[in-house]
Amino acid sequence: MESPSRARVPAASPAGAERRREAANGRLSLDETIAIIDIGSNSVRLVVYENLSRAPAQVFNEKEMAGLGRGVATTGMLAPDAVEKALAALVRFRILCEAMHVGRPRVIATAAARYAENGPDFIARAEAAVGQPIEVISGDREAYLSALGIVSGFDRPRGVVGDLGGGSLELVGVDDDGIGEGVSLALGGLALMDRAKNSIKAAEKIVRGDLGTLPQLAAMRGRDFFAVGGTWRALATLHQRQTGYPLNVMHGYTIPAREAKEFVRVVERADSTMLEAVEEVSSARRPLLSYGALVLDQIIKRGRPRNIVISAHGVREGLLFGELPEAEREQDALLRGAQDYNQLRAREPRHAADLIAWTDRIVASAHPNDDPALDRLQQAACLLSDIGWRAHPDYRGEQTLNVIAHASLIGIDHPGRAFLALTAFHRYAGLKATAVSADGLRRLLAPRLLERVQLLAAIFRVAYLISAGMPGILPRVPVSCEDDRLVMRLPEELRSLASDRVAGRLKQLARLLGRSVEIA
Repeated sequence: MESPSRARVPAASPAGAERRREAANGRLSLDETIAIIDIGSNSVRLVVYENLSRAPAQVFNEKEMAGLGRGVATTGMLAPDAVEKALAALVRFRILCEAMHVGRPRVIATAAARYAENGPDFIARAEAAVGQPIEVISGDREAYLSALGIVSGFDRPRGVVGDLGGGSLELVGVDDDGIGEGVSLALGGLALMDRAKNSIKAAEKIVRGDLGTLPQLAAMRGRDFFAVGGTWRALATLHQRQTGYPLNVMHGYTIPAREAKEFVRVVERADSTMLEAVEEVSSARRPLLSYGALVLDQIIKRGRPRNIVISAHGVREGLLFGELPEAEREQDALLRGAQDYNQLRAREPRHAADLIAWTDRIVASAHPNDDPALDRLQQAACLLSDIGWRAHPDYRGEQTLNVIAHASLIGIDHPGRAFLALTAFHRYAGLKATAVSADGLRRLLAPRLLERVQLLAAIFRVAYLISAGMPGILPRVPVSCEDDRLVMRLPEELRSLASDRVAGRLKQLARLLGRSVEIA
């Protein structure tokens, strides 16, 4: 017999389920869910996105390491066991898409299906399994979509994109003028292993010959190399562990080229049994690490880039970005993502617009010739400033820091992430608060940015105390620097807001600005 003290959740009726589906707090949309199924040479992956937007959030991400590209370079055929594994994954992905109410998944196939003699037969069976037409993309289109993925995921990227898959490597330039001409080479991890007959020495000779003097390498000199693909992300994971890096996020992780070169050479020469024991990397990807390191080593040697920048965006995100209207493509990805967090998590999303204007007034009066890049981060900080309110007051600071530091934000580098996370941390925990996670992120910021973190947090601590996070108050209580004073002007009907706590926080803010306080 069930205890009377325990309430039972009533079974959902179909009508009730549909009502909840329409309401669905925590999701921006349920009607626009889209999916991309990527049949690659190493893995078959399903990614479901909440909607088509400038900053799409992933609802679901699943893969099957089918290894379709294994042996294609030498036999010209997709292996039967890999084919069956891929087909089973596609049936499973079709069922999952139906459960998530995906309208029509986009399905693409890359190098393995493109080059194999039995590729057309596999595609026919795959279309029957997934219930959708499949686009077998060319090497040139794969390079273009990878570059488009970089454009979507970074703020004004300039350099060369390299997308290393299981079957091929695509190289293509990207800058303010657009996307350059791409090239596709049979240097993917599985293809290179096959061609070299599992010999790293032979593989090095092949890579040197294939890379030669490509114009894409010449365009890389002194610029960034954007590394796309699971094997390179796995190498970056190892590098983070080795260096004790404080932010476990791959997208935007940047390694100076000289440091990356030394690291990948260590991986190249590592004993295969040692790589097999690396727990941070999936067992299916470990054998490819030394080949991925070899390719990156040769790219660095010939291209002489400034930095290696790891990207979580690639072909799939490029497909989505290509479908956006031009006006949405021009949106700032960071600010759009921060707006989404504000819409989903703030107590009153409309308050953010008041806070942006209120903060702008204070900062502009104190720093009239401010850096535009700081203005962008300042807006994002305002949008993210109230997303932690549901947490217990004792833990809001650290919890919000971790949410923002590891959020699926794009168009921002790692120092920018640290800036936003630390601003929210000090807004909740206080300007003098410390925490292990916060101390680690401070390592990523220059002193000037740390000072701005303190300033914004101090501004927010005043703003939320007088507005309670609700719109309509801040515009009526302007604060700005006037000569050597920080002046808050209160209308008669709001003068009671000037409590001792407000005055104390205002003095704290004034000290950071080197000014005295006046409440008028």
